[in-house]
Amino acid sequence: MKLVVIISTYPDKKSISKIANQLVKNKTVACVNISKISSIYSWKGKVENSSEYIAIFKTVPKNKSLLKKKIKETHPYDVPEIAEIDVNSINNSYLKWVIESTN
Repeated sequence: MKLVVIISTYPDKKSISKIANQLVKNKTVACVNISKISSIYSWKGKVENSSEYIAIFKTVPKNKSLLKKKIKETHPYDVPEIAEIDVNSINNSYLKWVIESTN
């Protein structure tokens, strides 16, 4: 089995904390790492500089589609980032923990 990592950015800690807690509680994900970041991006013809929160969701392949759906359904942005990172290598003990935490 492989590890699935999905990243997304959120405008504030409250919006990501709410969905992260739900996803961990219902075992869709094993964990979500949340960190404050500075983002520079183009939006509606302007260059924006803002603070955001990056969320790193960790799960198993069987939960990937549901996770992406839940992010899209609950995300406050008009165009949310939902990026899957291909993990080619992960230590076995961590992968085992993710599998156990999502079953």
